[in-house]
Amino acid sequence: MIKIFPQDTKIDFVGKRYVAFAISAIILLSSLGLLFTKGLNFGIDFTGGTLIEVRVPDEAPDLGVLRTKLNELELGAISIQEFGAPDDLLIRLPEQQGGAAAQEEAISKVRAMLDGEFADEGQDTETAVDYRRTEFVGPQVGAELKKQGMYAVLFSIIGMLIYIWFRFEWQFSVAAIAALIHDSLATIGLFALTQMEFNLSTVAAILMIAGYSINDTVVVFDRIRENLRKFKKMLVPDLLNLSINQTLSRTLMTSVTTLLALLSLWTFGGEVIRGFVDALIFGILIGTYSSIFVAAPILTFLNIRHVKKDVVESEEIQP
Repeated sequence: MIKIFPQDTKIDFVGKRYVAFAISAIILLSSLGLLFTKGLNFGIDFTGGTLIEVRVPDEAPDLGVLRTKLNELELGAISIQEFGAPDDLLIRLPEQQGGAAAQEEAISKVRAMLDGEFADEGQDTETAVDYRRTEFVGPQVGAELKKQGMYAVLFSIIGMLIYIWFRFEWQFSVAAIAALIHDSLATIGLFALTQMEFNLSTVAAILMIAGYSINDTVVVFDRIRENLRKFKKMLVPDLLNLSINQTLSRTLMTSVTTLLALLSLWTFGGEVIRGFVDALIFGILIGTYSSIFVAAPILTFLNIRHVKKDVVESEEIQP
């Protein structure tokens, strides 16, 4: 196996646990603060409404003018923004009263405005604007999807808790779930900070981050459990440092190769999956950090083995 670090690496990760805990506390408190103050920018998956993606012939359309003309249609709080290239636009319409017929009428008004706007520049009204997709989600469906998304995240955390509980001792379960909540909440905080659209693909990304975080943590925990049997009189902080250092190359190599794939998706995947990939990239980074600096160091407070601090006995450390 390719190793980024030599086998005898002796970095004192556990000794830096209080600094890491302080950084994590700042991240989590900031995430909670942003979540309650700014909130999330829910997509139409959760709020209901209509999404229209278009490509216009103008390479640099004036969004201010277009936004003003859309608001003159009196269809509610319409938003318009660039979607990748400057001439690719994303328009969101709120749910219209009157059911599907009212929604279709609103879409027709938007299309007529856009066709008229760019037809003034000498374009054929039938080909001036390229309507790439139109999606409609009703408010009841959006509310149901939001509830189901919350259930998906909650049940996945409970399932992973049960899995870790049966595979390891309860102390490992507590540490793993703490790291998992840390990663998920930090990712949600990123979306609250940047106001990137939070939709069903984001929920899928959070579930993938949870799975990656648990997988990474389990690798470290396996080595810790193995070393607990091998070095029965080694002090717990020293044993945790040994285990983290022994798995460090594997942890970082897995993260780097995953990030390379995600960077390719970010570069060539287009704007449609950009939020999904952004969440995964951030989640991989924060998950790697938590596996090293959060999950394992928490075990120092959970009595994974009763060892007197004044016990000193030399044991041969095998790679």
